[in-house]
Amino acid sequence: MSRCIPIALLTALFVGWSSVAKADVVPFIAILNGPTEVPPVPSAGTGFAQITFDTLAHTMRVQVSFSGLTSGTTASHIHAATPLPFFGNAGVATTTPTFAGFPLGVTSGTFDSTLDLTQASSYNPAFLTANGGSIAASEAVLFNASLTNQSYLNIHTANFPGGEIRGFLRLVPEPSSVILMGIGTAGILGFGVRRLRRNPR
Repeated sequence: MSRCIPIALLTALFVGWSSVAKADVVPFIAILNGPTEVPPVPSAGTGFAQITFDTLAHTMRVQVSFSGLTSGTTASHIHAATPLPFFGNAGVATTTPTFAGFPLGVTSGTFDSTLDLTQASSYNPAFLTANGGSIAASEAVLFNASLTNQSYLNIHTANFPGGEIRGFLRLVPEPSSVILMGIGTAGILGFGVRRLRRNPR
């Protein structure tokens, strides 16, 4: 009977993840801070980013807000793919030297822009070369790195040219997926409670 619990949990997770994988619009979030940099940066600066891929339109919307940086911004972009999820450094994947229109020379600000992932100009030329010069392959690598928590957005400043704050992209499940997973978890907990009542230790 105890095997039912992991099977039910895996089923709930599969239902949730499969519905996200089929979505056309796939949102990610990232919490930006200094300790996430490698090596860690002693900065009180913080930021938040939402990255939204549209897999049908082949676009990526980048929304960023940040504050408390120690000096003026010099660049911002997304890096991929790190050797491990949530750890390590990687080369720049998106536009260099920075996102077009990103606020520079400031310690706080906001940014909202959409990249056309079918255009070579949306990528770092070195990232394209590393993926055989293929735009389609580069888009796939960037998207998959985000799905596996191996891409991050960071903000570079004059004091920290290697990056002052950064955050790894994390998938935001659809509301329906969260509900399904919640129902599955509630069922699992209910099953466990009933078993304990029947077989107290």
